[in-house]
Amino acid sequence: MSNVSLPLTFPDGFLWGGATAANQIEGAYDQGGKGLSVQDVMPMGIVGPRTEAPTPDNLKLVAIDHYHRYAEDIALFAEMGFKVYRFSIAWSRVFPNGDDAEPNEEGLAFYDRVLDELEKHGIEPLVTISHYETPLHLAEAYDGWTDRRLIGFYERYARTLFERYGSRVRYWLTFNEINSLLHAPFMSGGIATPKEDLSDQQLYQAMHHELVASARATRIAREVAPGAQIGCMVLSMPVYPLSPSPEDALAVMTADHANLVYGDVHTRGVYPGYFLRTLREKGIELQITDEDRDDLTNIVDFVSFSYYMSIAETADPAKKAAGEGNIMGGVPNPTLPASEWGWQIDPIGLRLVLNQFWDRWQKPLFIVENGLGAKDQLVEVDGRKTVIDDYRIAYLRDHLVQVGEAIADGVEVLGYTTWGCIDIVSASTAQLSKRYGFIYVDRNDDGSGTLERHRKKSFDWYREVIRTNGAALVDEAAAKDLTR
Repeated sequence: MSNVSLPLTFPDGFLWGGATAANQIEGAYDQGGKGLSVQDVMPMGIVGPRTEAPTPDNLKLVAIDHYHRYAEDIALFAEMGFKVYRFSIAWSRVFPNGDDAEPNEEGLAFYDRVLDELEKHGIEPLVTISHYETPLHLAEAYDGWTDRRLIGFYERYARTLFERYGSRVRYWLTFNEINSLLHAPFMSGGIATPKEDLSDQQLYQAMHHELVASARATRIAREVAPGAQIGCMVLSMPVYPLSPSPEDALAVMTADHANLVYGDVHTRGVYPGYFLRTLREKGIELQITDEDRDDLTNIVDFVSFSYYMSIAETADPAKKAAGEGNIMGGVPNPTLPASEWGWQIDPIGLRLVLNQFWDRWQKPLFIVENGLGAKDQLVEVDGRKTVIDDYRIAYLRDHLVQVGEAIADGVEVLGYTTWGCIDIVSASTAQLSKRYGFIYVDRNDDGSGTLERHRKKSFDWYREVIRTNGAALVDEAAAKDLTR
């Protein structure tokens, strides 16, 4: 194994920060005129069935009470030196039912206050318009994104946000992990029909509706907020062949295509040939209007993505066991370790995916989710409660070193926001014990706890990384034998 190349250099103005989502952090699900979202009836995340109404065991109903504690939390982000904070706006806080004629002023005013705090601390907002929280009414009355009418509802919502906040927010993301729709249709697309009862035609038509809505929002932003930068957001998943066989390499190409099509459409404005072949072979005829085709030509300014793990693929059905906790399928890579939740840890995969996306799309890239979910232990050191999370520091350090390598490769990277920069409720399992943050929140899976915030060891570590614009990683990298 060869040492990492030194020095690591991050560009001036690199946007260091963290990321959260409204449904996992805000709480106050029934306050401020907010309507219900699909998350309010998902007490076990994607691992369990939905309920007919919110239930007390759904930790997201209170989450970490950021709705009332946003000023305190943003002050902690500022203490770390955040240059950017990615957060989402809850659609049902602005349009409680999703199809309302007028927005909820109380909801809009809440996000005004959040932006006020960010401006006070000099933190750039990065806003996700729709992050896994379709209004529940749209799911129940329209079957979510299977219905073309959602394009218009989303358009009204996006226009409202651009008109209200367009002069205050430079960076926008249209949908979170838009390529997860086929795998988690209720959470990602508000589709109430059980997944096993959905046809390929319905799923791919819903995918088309979201892509059109995303492109239409991009067009509206350029009209209403011409200084804004609009990005798509995809779940990245580098894929390795399980063996050197050509058949496994072909399986990798097929898996890659299924994931990359979303970015291809967002950056090129048309459906690629390999995707049209998929539709033909599945017997799907998408309902695409001339207006849809025109809308899709409104391509994004940058591509953002989440990165947590890589997968392997094989053509051998006998080796097709899926990785634990991975909603996107794939086969566990026998050469890699895994987290407590079965997500394989692969820092070099981040460099690979950065190079792949840059070579393919030639658009600036933004890493807007990356982090390690782990069970943290609160301890007392020198009279202060903290978490000695050296495992998280090691994970983030190794991944950031690979970001530096990709930048040295010539990849244009705008910034990096760690996922769950403060402990939040997990989307996949709806647990609080799956912690990602630099800040420990005293709340447990049974709902107990004081909600007090405590700085973890990684809090000080990340502050130094930001203060030095990544230079603090150099000594750590030199001391650790990392593969280039």
